[in-house]
Amino acid sequence: MNKDKLKVLSLAAVFSSAIFSVLCFSVSLDVSLTALPLALIFTGVLFWAGYSQLFGKKDLRFISVFRTLLQYEPYVLLIAFVLRRAGNYGTFYLIDLIEVVFWCVTSVLSLWILHYLNPKKIARIDENWKKFINENSIGTKKGIKRIVFECLSWVDALVQAVFMVLLLNIFIVQLYEIPSESMVPEFLIRDRVVVFKTASGPKFPLSEVGLPYAKKYKRGDIVVFRNPHYSNDRKSEVRTFLSQIVYMCTLTTVNLNVDEGGNPKADPLVKRIAGVPGEQLMMQDGILYSRTKASDEWKVVEQDAKYAEWNLNTVKNSIKRGLTRESYVVGQEEYDSMIECEKQRNAFDVKLFEIEAKSIARSFEKIFAAYSSKKQDNNLDVLFTDKYLFENSLFAQHYFYAQALLSNKDGAKGFERFMTAWTENADFNFNGDLYSEANFKLNLMIKKVAGKLFLRDAGLIAAGKNMEQVKSDSQIQELLKTATMLNSYAFLMDRRNMPVFPANDKDGNPQYIPQNCYFMMGDNRFNSLDMRHSYDNWLAPLTNLDPVSVTYYSDISPQYVNRSKILGTTSYRFWPLNRRGVPGHTGK
Repeated sequence: MNKDKLKVLSLAAVFSSAIFSVLCFSVSLDVSLTALPLALIFTGVLFWAGYSQLFGKKDLRFISVFRTLLQYEPYVLLIAFVLRRAGNYGTFYLIDLIEVVFWCVTSVLSLWILHYLNPKKIARIDENWKKFINENSIGTKKGIKRIVFECLSWVDALVQAVFMVLLLNIFIVQLYEIPSESMVPEFLIRDRVVVFKTASGPKFPLSEVGLPYAKKYKRGDIVVFRNPHYSNDRKSEVRTFLSQIVYMCTLTTVNLNVDEGGNPKADPLVKRIAGVPGEQLMMQDGILYSRTKASDEWKVVEQDAKYAEWNLNTVKNSIKRGLTRESYVVGQEEYDSMIECEKQRNAFDVKLFEIEAKSIARSFEKIFAAYSSKKQDNNLDVLFTDKYLFENSLFAQHYFYAQALLSNKDGAKGFERFMTAWTENADFNFNGDLYSEANFKLNLMIKKVAGKLFLRDAGLIAAGKNMEQVKSDSQIQELLKTATMLNSYAFLMDRRNMPVFPANDKDGNPQYIPQNCYFMMGDNRFNSLDMRHSYDNWLAPLTNLDPVSVTYYSDISPQYVNRSKILGTTSYRFWPLNRRGVPGHTGK
């Protein structure tokens, strides 16, 4: 390589950079306007320092200047690329593609030139260049000048390292620290893993241009992906990109990637693929079921049971040592209570309870008729709204419900409707929908206990007993034990179960996870806020087959994730050393 060829290469790099800069043109009155001047000014300085001063005027003082500019060229143009797309309007895919091509060409040319401007190889260009560099190295500086040059050298190294790591993180590999216990026992908090990204089709920031998808995901893969619960608009993507730069430049002390409340975003997420394209899913009693277009029959997903952890009390002691008391969302006693509740619900006889419910309503009517207290004329409908049908309120405030029913002229009718309105629906064929059937039965189980509580309360109130005497009644206490079990189960229900997903259409036809989309869950099912859940909760009826259904607080809102949101797969755990290796199922 001689100086003339190097001069041609430098001119080619400037020309490529200039075309890239022109493509950054924007007419929007926003931050995107800064992209063009930034890229053009940098390109102009590069042309002046290299082609004009170094090669034209042969001013050797510009060797280091030109070399530094070439080192920064890919990073400055990348920032210009992001700024152009950070405004109110994006760009066409074709423009993105052309810009990316010229960015790649410019970067390759810069690296090619830098290869020959390396102090160890520069003698091949010109011995005088090497001599000049040796005579003007930092080691030849003295006093304050040397300190200043040393500091600038360290800053330069840090900034270049940040951008180099940023590019590696986008396109090749990234190191992640596990932030939560959602993947216990596979991963513990502060486990560090290597995530390989190249095969997952990484894209240039704020564009759809990138490497092709090479990875075919399957059930059981542990993936890192963008959290779909957060906004994915241009503004948030710019903030995410800039936050990575600031986070690394400040040595991880400043994190700008926060939510509206100022808390660090749970983004990206690390979860396991549980559902794949072409499937419809359902989870009941902790068992995942699936079906496809090829068969309407629900089948157990045996593989999921290998990963799902429902009881942390059973994991290996080596895993337990990495947990805290707060890790056990469900203790052994609560777990046993949950299993017992599921057994009772599965064995619940709906037809038998229909007879019992009507009997309870008739018994209440007899007490109501004999109760001599003056009846109020106010509307009783409010007592049967979602707020007052909340399962915990029915149990905790049973005495006041009984009082309200006894003292209202429509109390007996209201109670009868509460207990028997569900019988008006004669068709209880759930067509294999285990989730809907289980919730329907749970609704009746809660009504059975609540109805008996109201009935016993009414009898004691009619007999002149005060509130304290009612609450201490042995029958009441026994019923409340069952109520505690049911209340505990309702609290865990949206972690333990999931409705048919994707939901059937309005005509009852099955819908399936689309192509290139996946459903993810954490292994630690009771302590994982994943694709089963919303970040909000609301009062929801247990069943739509009862017009006066019991309600509970739900956050169930399953969603799938497109492969474009998947950043990569966990390839290797390098910390802690005693658990290093390719992630497998290490907890049981």
